[in-house]
Amino acid sequence: MSDDNVQLDGRVLRALAHPMRNRIVGLLRIHGPQTATTLAGRLGVNTGATSYHLRQLAEAGLVEDDESRGNARDRWWKASHQSTEFDAAALLQTEPELTMGFLHGVGQTYAENMFRAINGWQTLEPEWREATMLSDWAFHLTPDQAKALNGELLAVFEKYRTDLTQPAPEGTEKVTVQIQTFPWEQQ
Repeated sequence: MSDDNVQLDGRVLRALAHPMRNRIVGLLRIHGPQTATTLAGRLGVNTGATSYHLRQLAEAGLVEDDESRGNARDRWWKASHQSTEFDAAALLQTEPELTMGFLHGVGQTYAENMFRAINGWQTLEPEWREATMLSDWAFHLTPDQAKALNGELLAVFEKYRTDLTQPAPEGTEKVTVQIQTFPWEQQ
């Protein structure tokens, strides 16, 4: 684990199990430092709610003051880490309810991202419309093969990783690639 990653344990999981907190950390990682007011506007909630959740996240070490910004009136927050690592199988053994709450929140965020993208497809520039994909594949795999597939995909993603809090290079946009690997029960 690098300094840019946080490993979920019970304490950190408690903070992230709330969907609002998970979304706040994600917004700070993607958009960089923000105030509680800015976050409240992005999330459609009141500033008091975001302030409360930011304090809870700070206690868990997930966010911190951005001392390079702000003044006596504006408190700026930034993510303490750029990614989260976790062993879902181990956490399900020790903290099953919190882990399920966290995983449901992650799934909800992924679904919301996908629907937001679908809703925007009509207004995308033609180049981005052609570069956008919504697809899935089904395979017959063993657990070891699924792990190998995930490892290969992660290696490709690492090749393209950038610091999203920095200005985008000319001609680029922030892009998300969502990936889920799980046994598929046909209906």
